[in-house]
Amino acid sequence: MRIIKRNGSEMTFDPEKILVAVSKANNQADASERLPEAEIKEITEKVTALCEELGRAPSVEEVQDMVERQLVLHGSFDVAKRYITYRYTRALARHANTTDNKILSLIECVNEEAKQENSNKNPVINSTQRDYMAGEVSKDLSERVLLPQDIVEAHEAGIIHFHDMDYYAQHMHNCDLVNLEDMLQNGTVITGTLIEKPHSFSTACNIATQIIAQVASNQYGGQSISLAHLAPFVEISRQKIRRELEKEFAELKIDLGEEAMEKLVHSHLLSEIQRGVQTIQYQVVTLLTTNGQAPFVTVYMYLNEAKSEQEKADLALIIEEVLRQRFEGVKNEQGIWVTPAFPKLIYVLEEDNVREGTPYFYLTQLAAKCTAKRMVPDYISEKVMKTLKGGDVYTCMGCRSFLTPDRFTDAGIGNIANAQNYEPGKHKYYGRFNQGVVTVNLVDIGLSAQGDMDRFWQIFDERMELCHRALRCRHDRLKGTVSDVAPILWQYGALARLNKGEVIDRLLYDGYSTLSLGYAGLWECVRALNGKKLTEPEGEKLGLEIMQKLNDYTGKWKKAENIDYSIYGTPLESTTYKFAKCLQKRFGVIENITDKGYITNSYHIHVTEPINAFDKIRIESRFQALSPGGAISYVEVPNMNDNLEAVIKVMQYIYDNILYAELNTKSDYCQVCGWDGEIEIKETQGKLVWTCPCCGNTDQNKMNVARRTCGYIGTQFWNQGRTQEIKERVLHL
Repeated sequence: MRIIKRNGSEMTFDPEKILVAVSKANNQADASERLPEAEIKEITEKVTALCEELGRAPSVEEVQDMVERQLVLHGSFDVAKRYITYRYTRALARHANTTDNKILSLIECVNEEAKQENSNKNPVINSTQRDYMAGEVSKDLSERVLLPQDIVEAHEAGIIHFHDMDYYAQHMHNCDLVNLEDMLQNGTVITGTLIEKPHSFSTACNIATQIIAQVASNQYGGQSISLAHLAPFVEISRQKIRRELEKEFAELKIDLGEEAMEKLVHSHLLSEIQRGVQTIQYQVVTLLTTNGQAPFVTVYMYLNEAKSEQEKADLALIIEEVLRQRFEGVKNEQGIWVTPAFPKLIYVLEEDNVREGTPYFYLTQLAAKCTAKRMVPDYISEKVMKTLKGGDVYTCMGCRSFLTPDRFTDAGIGNIANAQNYEPGKHKYYGRFNQGVVTVNLVDIGLSAQGDMDRFWQIFDERMELCHRALRCRHDRLKGTVSDVAPILWQYGALARLNKGEVIDRLLYDGYSTLSLGYAGLWECVRALNGKKLTEPEGEKLGLEIMQKLNDYTGKWKKAENIDYSIYGTPLESTTYKFAKCLQKRFGVIENITDKGYITNSYHIHVTEPINAFDKIRIESRFQALSPGGAISYVEVPNMNDNLEAVIKVMQYIYDNILYAELNTKSDYCQVCGWDGEIEIKETQGKLVWTCPCCGNTDQNKMNVARRTCGYIGTQFWNQGRTQEIKERVLHL
């Protein structure tokens, strides 16, 4: 069994250290209160057994909490007091150099928490280490100086989660929709170099990847681009190719004829589209931004975003090539085709592609084939989104964060971002962004209420006020930010075209950007209150009531402050583990509520709950409608490569019933033996370890594992809580 130390490093669990620590406290207690050696040994064995039952590596703090509880249960109050005093004294001594120790453990690559904090970041790489080191300093500054102490304490206790505290000290925002159309059509500037409108599709793709890298290095969340903004360059390339071919054949005095010329132009054009799409795919996968990971970019594919029928047909050519290349995958270092994490793909299901006989159904068939093998694309329903978003259809920012419907255009606010592609009266989404996220732990409120609904709503109100103040910290930190801090964002078109020295404040109001109130653990919260599941009528009713109450609060704040707050179904990655540990510390292990190393993301039905795909989508759609700031549902499926009809049936059900959903399958490869089936999760010495079922390989650096965990694909470097959640998932088909 392993244990995680305070600086994040991992070592072998040694029960002898528990025995020694308790013995020292025991020796300091009054003689009449001292425990016999047999009882100290019994406490040591009990704590060791409890740690083994966790099915993961415990932290030092967790072990010490268990020791305290066992001392109290044995009636050894004086010994417990001495033990607690010893812990407190040691904590004071450590406080002065906590940040130093963490940074040193990062440099030496022994910080297990850093290794598991983000499944798409490799903590061994210098750029990642530099980002983590800067993050530790930023968190330290934020906790000591920038944030109110009660917010910091609530964050540390797992009552709320103040997301991305490691970036809070800087004037940075979360995620955005890049106004790629403006930058490509009207030019931009990258590191002091003027980039004019490209003269071909392949050049436009190359510039797009440069923009993606620059944007990723100046914010900390996800970004999204639309293929519709690249589509006009297909016609530019078509005309350019035709002129070049006509000139070449004229010089050779050859008359091909119109039909042959059209075929040759089209053939050359398809080759150009292939090269352009390949540029995007390989550049995104191989780029490392300043935070040590590939850009978290989402590519949006919506046919009805095209401005003409010809442009729509050209967009279809791009979408087809994107899907074909993603189906193929990328090669790992052994030359084997594997599933890349990025770019994330979103495909919009619409009337002219969703059913057999519609003009673009062939693209939907290709999307289904790609989903079965590579887990992407994800699916947005044009039909449902128009209903929920006031008639508009637009992409999320990154994995799930949605902007609120445009209200500043209807209010006559005008072109406050000075975008050069602004159309008066037309709703605007590209160029808008999210200011930041704070998540409330609903499970903690549910357990704190002890089954008393009046008490629950009282605590709920208190936590909402806490979250509101934390979100305002996010907002106020961005106020006064000058455009010079990130020229690509604020001066050269990605989000705005402000003047040098101009502040971004106007973009923080009138709904141009959003603040996200996240929520976690609705499933466990409801079970704590009435013992029911969200799949049961009483559980669903209470769950929807809680969701509505969240919306009532954001609506009230928005009306009072002219800031768009929105409810966000938080994609917990490392935080699901942190919340679970904090709940166990505060409330103990409670069956079906705190007995896991994770809590459930947002409104999701629990991963262990037996339910079919269609019922899951139907039930979750009601909760998703009350999570307008971001939500995504999923169904867990087996290998579907030979059952594409079933994949399409699920996609069609998504179109009719839910705004945003995805299908989760497996896509793994063992670099030791060549196994290309599912890499398994096994418990070894009290720790969950990814293991090849063919050769037994457990070296995470010698395998390629792809799982969707939080709306996006990650690799095998997850923490123990998230790994347990993945292990326990049931299939829905």
